[in-house]
Amino acid sequence: MSETMKTLRERLLAGGVIPAHPLALNAARQFDERSQRALTRYYCAAGAAGLAVGVHTTQFAIREPQIGLYEPVLRLAIETSREAAVKSGQSLLHIAGICGPTGQAVREATLARELGYEAGLLSLAALRHAAGDELLAHCREVAATIPLFGFYLQPAVGGRHLDYHFWREFFEIEQVVAVKIAPFNRYQTIDVLRALAASGRSSEIALYTGNDDNIVADLITGFRFGESRLRFVGGLLGHWAVWTRRAVELVEEIHAGGAIGELLDRSAETTDANAALFDAANGFAGCIAGLHEILRRQGLMAGRWCLDPDEDLSPGQLEEIDRVIHAYPHLIDDDFVAAHLDEWRR
Repeated sequence: MSETMKTLRERLLAGGVIPAHPLALNAARQFDERSQRALTRYYCAAGAAGLAVGVHTTQFAIREPQIGLYEPVLRLAIETSREAAVKSGQSLLHIAGICGPTGQAVREATLARELGYEAGLLSLAALRHAAGDELLAHCREVAATIPLFGFYLQPAVGGRHLDYHFWREFFEIEQVVAVKIAPFNRYQTIDVLRALAASGRSSEIALYTGNDDNIVADLITGFRFGESRLRFVGGLLGHWAVWTRRAVELVEEIHAGGAIGELLDRSAETTDANAALFDAANGFAGCIAGLHEILRRQGLMAGRWCLDPDEDLSPGQLEEIDRVIHAYPHLIDDDFVAAHLDEWRR
């Protein structure tokens, strides 16, 4: 194993908060670079372990030729993160979202690697009807270009069912360094964990939750399979694109062995808050706009505009967001943002 790969594995296994980076737009739905930089600086200052850019929260449409924002968004995020690291001495991991058929995925992986991204979060949504062998061949081709962060995405937002046998073979790919588990299904979550245990590589491949309905529960649970005991070390989450400072404090508390009773209470609160932000009542239709609304209120974004003019909050979602903010003020980091906003938006 190369020293670079060894270091990458060690950093991922250390765990932490990896926010899925949103896309800041102005009222004309054009790229707002100033707000985008402010967001990246916020995540760095909040103590995030890494950034995931070009993922669902960043909006997949950035890849469309008429929009053409995939490279500019990835480039700006890593440049801003590196500038922040010079001042703080704390460098972040940079995870690039990679999707599409094999040709597109390899091109995206190549670009990400050239820009300095350490790993690629590989979506298989474009291969929804491919057989298992075809999926694995696709993964191996992308892995030849960039270390892989596997991704189990729930079908409700474009993913597909991936069974135990797929994951057992996937974990044989040498360049796999981590996996984000986000099927929103306990049975399917355990399929992935069981496959990793059976692979014998649980000391090499880091587990990150993407289960928005069980964020804290995933992080405090030990999963035992015979002699193997697995734990999630962190999360790669759109939910952590907001109130990030509180999320970092939460993960630090969990890693320090916080009281399980209190953490279970936090688990229920976090799930309730996520339901409002992600618009669970309406099949997640307003999930991106919900995050934008929080960032707009904090002054980190100018508005909650999405690339698609029809994408916005669902009816009743604004009231749900107000409800959870009032119910769970301890989950909110408005004070932290207010204290640094002018610095981040310089």
